[in-house]
Amino acid sequence: MKLRGNVRYRFRSDEHDVNVLLEGEASWVEDRVRELGLQDVGWSMPIGTEVRATNTSGITPKKAPAKDVLDDAPIGEKPLDMGPTPDPSRIPVVRRPIGQLNLQAELDALGQKDPVRPDPIELMEMLDEMEEPRPVQGALSVDPMAEAWLRELLHLVVREHGITALKTEVIEEVASKKLGNREGTTLEVWLESLFSAGKLVKVHSGDATGWGPSPGWLKGKF
Repeated sequence: MKLRGNVRYRFRSDEHDVNVLLEGEASWVEDRVRELGLQDVGWSMPIGTEVRATNTSGITPKKAPAKDVLDDAPIGEKPLDMGPTPDPSRIPVVRRPIGQLNLQAELDALGQKDPVRPDPIELMEMLDEMEEPRPVQGALSVDPMAEAWLRELLHLVVREHGITALKTEVIEEVASKKLGNREGTTLEVWLESLFSAGKLVKVHSGDATGWGPSPGWLKGKF
């Protein structure tokens, strides 16, 4: 049965960490699904009508209604899942002169504090107190043990201090010995190789370069 009107297409694969969601006019969605090569997986269903989904994943669908609701549904009819009518009177109105919003005061009122950059000596001591991590697994790892220590260091600054990146100089000062005694250009070239492999992100700040972990690498997925 060919769908018409606005539809929603969904395909999810936990095994490959893929989650596809498309919404729009039926022919447009169908073209995108074809471009992605997903014709034989996932499922499509109309938006805002009480009908069953058209399943293309090999799962036997439930018995269809006696009457084709899709063909008989009037165009432009109000969808059935719009929810209650909005009540503007329940939305608080806040007016202030342009430029008068004190963001810091609002953040303080919410209990949000600015991240404090950790002291390199403190980070060094925390690393020394850690148990030796397991070497990183994977054929793309040039120095599995050094990479494991770098991941522990960046995990510390992200999780404990809310900092997203460390300067090359700070990484060298804190963990050079644990990173295979890499210093200066040697360290920067190694960090650049991890960036090229998608394990690190590079942050440019003025005349300095910072390095942060990509989420997947930080979780040990690669």
